[in-house]
Amino acid sequence: MEPGSASSRMNHYEKGRHSPDYSTLSRIAGELGVPVAFFFCESDVTADIIRLLDKLTMEQRSELLDSLQVTVNENLESDC
Repeated sequence: MEPGSASSRMNHYEKGRHSPDYSTLSRIAGELGVPVAFFFCESDVTADIIRLLDKLTMEQRSELLDSLQVTVNENLESDC
């Protein structure tokens, strides 16, 4: 993104007049230090979870996934 047009383009994105393509969105995410998925979250809590997950190793993510699955299954069983 050219520095001279960046402010104007970002303003159009923020106001919903235009949407960035994936490549641009990926560069913006890189500059902000967040994963691209962060921009598609419907709540701040989900966005924070995505941002934090991105900082974990693959092993830590796998362990967390297993733990979440156990919790969800326990909740489903208790609802029956």
